[in-house]
Amino acid sequence: MKEKTSKFLFKNHIFVKGAREHNLQNIDVEIPRDKLVVITGLSGSGKSSLAFDTIYAEGQRRYVESLSAYARQFLGIMEKPDVDYIEGLSPAISIEQKTSSRNPRSTVGTITEIYDYLRLLYARIGVQHCYGCGGPVQRQSVQQIVDKILLFKDGTKFQVLAPAVRARKGQFKDVLRSIAQEGFVRVRIDGEEKNLSGKIDLEKNIKHTIEVLVDRLIAKKGIKDRLIGSIELALKVGNGLVIIDEIGKKEHLYSEFFSCPKCDISFEELQPRAFSFNSPFGACSTCDGLGTKVSIDPELIVPDINKSLIKGCIDPIGEQPRGNWYSAILKSLAFHYDFNFITPWKNLTEEVKEVLLYGTHPGEKITMSYQSEKFKGEYKGKFEGVIPNLERRYTQTKSVQMRDWIEKFMAIISQLHEGFGGYGIWTRQDNRLPAIRSGDKLPIKRNTAQIGQYQFFS
Repeated sequence: MKEKTSKFLFKNHIFVKGAREHNLQNIDVEIPRDKLVVITGLSGSGKSSLAFDTIYAEGQRRYVESLSAYARQFLGIMEKPDVDYIEGLSPAISIEQKTSSRNPRSTVGTITEIYDYLRLLYARIGVQHCYGCGGPVQRQSVQQIVDKILLFKDGTKFQVLAPAVRARKGQFKDVLRSIAQEGFVRVRIDGEEKNLSGKIDLEKNIKHTIEVLVDRLIAKKGIKDRLIGSIELALKVGNGLVIIDEIGKKEHLYSEFFSCPKCDISFEELQPRAFSFNSPFGACSTCDGLGTKVSIDPELIVPDINKSLIKGCIDPIGEQPRGNWYSAILKSLAFHYDFNFITPWKNLTEEVKEVLLYGTHPGEKITMSYQSEKFKGEYKGKFEGVIPNLERRYTQTKSVQMRDWIEKFMAIISQLHEGFGGYGIWTRQDNRLPAIRSGDKLPIKRNTAQIGQYQFFS
């Protein structure tokens, strides 16, 4: 075959010169790009040697060379195949149905670092929109922030905080020293206020959040000038972010960079870590970024829906009633919600099933009656529910036997379902960051309260 070396050729073809891998005899091959190419031949003619050991091996070697030293240590050293040269070949990867690590946080995307580019892409070209109204997210001025704070009710106590460190590992001795030198007296570290004059020792390998206490005020007339000064100082110290903490109530995050004026919601600037399931800023707060969660499975709690309560349809509590305190509570529930113990589980109403498994509604209290040979009485209270009770006991107990028993009712549940918008490991529950759009695409209609922090649109 005549050798061709034009640049135009390399844009449209892959040219292999002098391939000698295994049983290949110094062959030259020209393969068209962007086509489905099939290599055929007799057994032992060198099909695999050409496709995998020569062309793919060189593409893989070029890809590995483009990665960081950290990633290369997991992929190993790729040797150059026995060939004079290959032109027009792009870096290549091969995805197999196995992983090089059993760590659930290590995927094909993270090992090959393709995921890093995706996170960077979303952070740089994504257009922020408010999850509440769908409107664009805009920057806030100092005056706009002050105007919102002045709407607080008279007498409201609040403090102005400036984020100095946000969820980063380290002891931050230099940061604390610098804050003290600037004249500040108190800081809030991981939610706890500390005086800078005292000794502050932070664990090096734990992520910490440090917020500078700039001012404390009470909402009333005549504080505007002082408030403006405090906000300007906090924005300077906090690199454009300020936290207004209504003492004993809620916190408000304001940003001179991004906010929704209509919904009065402030957002952080998009960063690649916000799209990482290995970062607390991007991981789902329910599954911690793993996509699955071990939790109590209702189907294991009620294995036989044809049984009734009196025959033990709810496995953890057994046959009920049995004359104990728990039975008295169940009898009170039966009286309040009008059900009996001989009705099969499948025939109970959805409300009764919900109450038995997950407890009474928040704020709802019912009359609980109890009677024994020595005691008789009643009180108003709520029913915890079988599943919350097991979850609480599982986290609180130190007994290995108790944990083993509760684990019989647990299963690995995938978070990639409609309730999480189909993006389980890329969603959060706190709604602090907006929906992300690309170009003029409209959002898919989903329940943002369930989807959480992000919506992704194609």
